[in-house]
Amino acid sequence: MRSNLEQFKNEALGAIQSAESASRLDELENKFFGRAQGEITKLMKGLKNISLEERQASGERLNQVKSVLGAAIIKKRDVLENIAWEAAAETERIDITEPALPIIKRGHSHPVTVIQRSLEDLFTSLGYMVLDGPELESDYYNFTALNIPETHPARDMQDTLYIKGHKDWLMRTQTSPVQVRAMQKYGAPIRAVVPGKCFRNEATDARHEHTFYQLEGFAVDKGINFSHLKATLEAVAQSLYGPDTKIRLMPKFYPFVEPGVRGEVTCLLCRGQGCRVCKNTGWLEIFGAGLVHPNVLKEGGVDHKVYQGFAFGFGLTRLAMLKYGIDDVRLLESGDLRFLEQF
Repeated sequence: MRSNLEQFKNEALGAIQSAESASRLDELENKFFGRAQGEITKLMKGLKNISLEERQASGERLNQVKSVLGAAIIKKRDVLENIAWEAAAETERIDITEPALPIIKRGHSHPVTVIQRSLEDLFTSLGYMVLDGPELESDYYNFTALNIPETHPARDMQDTLYIKGHKDWLMRTQTSPVQVRAMQKYGAPIRAVVPGKCFRNEATDARHEHTFYQLEGFAVDKGINFSHLKATLEAVAQSLYGPDTKIRLMPKFYPFVEPGVRGEVTCLLCRGQGCRVCKNTGWLEIFGAGLVHPNVLKEGGVDHKVYQGFAFGFGLTRLAMLKYGIDDVRLLESGDLRFLEQF
């Protein structure tokens, strides 16, 4: 058995030394040391078939062979790993003589997005949900459910973009349709804000764009009155523009609220002196508001005799103009990096 062990050792060492990959080395290790079919394992089991004297000498020799082969496998594995590292280093090395790679500028949030997220944080802290709605809206939700039937003159106030060939579908002119959708889904009481994009077919100037952003807000509960609305609007204005910010509410007709008001903030661009953005009044209208009309509550499936509510709509674009001193709304939709990189 001794002569057979010597021959086995030499052949095994030769196979280990000639292994060219880690996977091949793993195969050899399993071949020699596998628990069930490993060759050394078989030799160890075969010791019981020889005499006691020879068994002792052969056992010692077999353990020596086992140690030699184990050490040879470890050494070979280190060699193969070093070869792999060197190959990887060669392929991944950096040529320091290459020209510098171009610097990729990191982007940042659009000014309107900053205002939107700020208001979402404020209202969620007050217990409001943040909801979303479709930009392609039905005539029912955009007008009829908001107390604006087909013959109502209020429809003439909004230059609507209808879908050609589909008279009952349009690009929403406001985020207000989500009021009725939300009440139908969640019932009352409910508090929610709805930021989103709106569309109107109108000429653009320093104050108007065909595509703009609004943030609708509404609360429906028992005992809601006008003082709750005014306090909420003041909290928004002071959160955005500082604790000394003042608002004023002026009567205005909106079909979906009764009574309705327009909300104005002192123009921060001209500090009340008058400019083209505020039409030289010193005030800038940034929201419409009022108590939710009973007909709107009915369309939402809410009993108007039990629940009352208020609603308001901010022009996020206008708020961004005030916040950052922007005197032309068209700049916000221009995509001009020279303008956007200032923020």
